[in-house]
Amino acid sequence: MNQHNPVIARATQSGLATNKLIRNTYTLLSMTLLFSALMAGISMALNFPPMINLVAFGGSIVLLWFVLPRTANSTAGIFVVFAVTGLLGMGLGPILNMYLAMQNGGQVIATALGGTGVIFLGLSGYALTTRKDFSFLGGFLITGFLVVMLAAIANIFMSIPALSLAISAAVIMIMSGFILYDTSRMVNGGETNYVMATVGLYLSIYNIFVSLLQILGVMGSDD
Repeated sequence: MNQHNPVIARATQSGLATNKLIRNTYTLLSMTLLFSALMAGISMALNFPPMINLVAFGGSIVLLWFVLPRTANSTAGIFVVFAVTGLLGMGLGPILNMYLAMQNGGQVIATALGGTGVIFLGLSGYALTTRKDFSFLGGFLITGFLVVMLAAIANIFMSIPALSLAISAAVIMIMSGFILYDTSRMVNGGETNYVMATVGLYLSIYNIFVSLLQILGVMGSDD
């Protein structure tokens, strides 16, 4: 009878660790989303020029690639996450101001925000409750993301509106897959660092929101 105690103890410890990881991840994610929204609001109020979006995006990429991997296991990693999400939020300011200048811009932003929330809560909640392993999606998602990136770069020179819409739709599908993938990794032990888990989920939410804005903006345009 006692020989099962170590197994039960390990299972209990594993379950507690997973619950702590999920709790810390969603707590930090909520805080960074609020901070990102605050920075977007400040950027909108100060009427930052569109160039700030490129500067903020470039700065966040540098932090994600070169700083976060070295600090993810320390308290400094939390500050890096806030810096990344703050920069991306600030970069959203000019984009949101552009949509607000449209006749139905407020409705477009609200719909994109609501749609993003529904997608995230639905997919993340599904992965948490079913505890299914979506790790098999990893290779497909990375390949799809690279293809979309190449298409987006090509479209900079071709400027095909239909291709832009297709890219936005593809990004929404791929990021939705990443939400399932990242949440599943937390539940099944593939990810044990809540800082990295937070960044992954935030980037998926961010990209879904921006892509929904682009699609709804085109659909709601009078041109």
